[in-house]
Parts: sequence; C-alpha cells; structure tokens
Amino acid sequence: MSEAIHMSATTQPSPDSAEPESTASKEERLRSYLREKVAENGELYFKSKFIADEVGLSPKEIGALMVKLTESASDLEVEKWSYTSATTWRIEPV
Repeated sequence: MSEAIHMSATTQPSPDSAEPESTASKEERLRSYLREKVAENGELYFKSKFIADEVGLSPKEIGALMVKLTESASDLEVEKWSYTSATTWRIEPV
C-alpha cells in the first residue's frame, strides 16, 4: 500500500514575520525621540521628513502622530509652528 501525502492549503506564518506595529507603539517611539532631543537642546524645530529615518516612521505617520501628541504629551509643548512646503513643528519641555 502506498501512503497518501496530504498537503494543507493553509499557510503557516513564518517565524520571522512581525506583527504590524501598533499606533501606540509608534507614538511612544516618537515621543521618546522628541524627549531625548529636547533634553539635549532645550527646544526643537523640525519637519517630519527630516527625522523620519531616525525615528523609523514615514513623514506621513509622524505628521499624524504629532497631531495626537499636541493633546497627549503632558511633558512636551507641541506647536504646529509654520508651513512652508511641509509643516514645521516646535517642541519644548514643559
């Protein structure tokens, strides 16, 4: 008698496939980065596109998270400072 080989149509997740990162995790990563920069410099002006690589987020993600941080970051003063080809954000410690 020959043995039958059964193949499953379902795919198993590969061990190195990561879960999508949560918005809260991204927000915390950005907040930590900003706290560190403000601790070093006292005040920070930046455009999302210039810190995107350092933070590991897209400029669009940073912009959306900055809007949230204006409300939720009690230890940072977050201000939408100006707009010239992209939003410039101003951050300082509270």
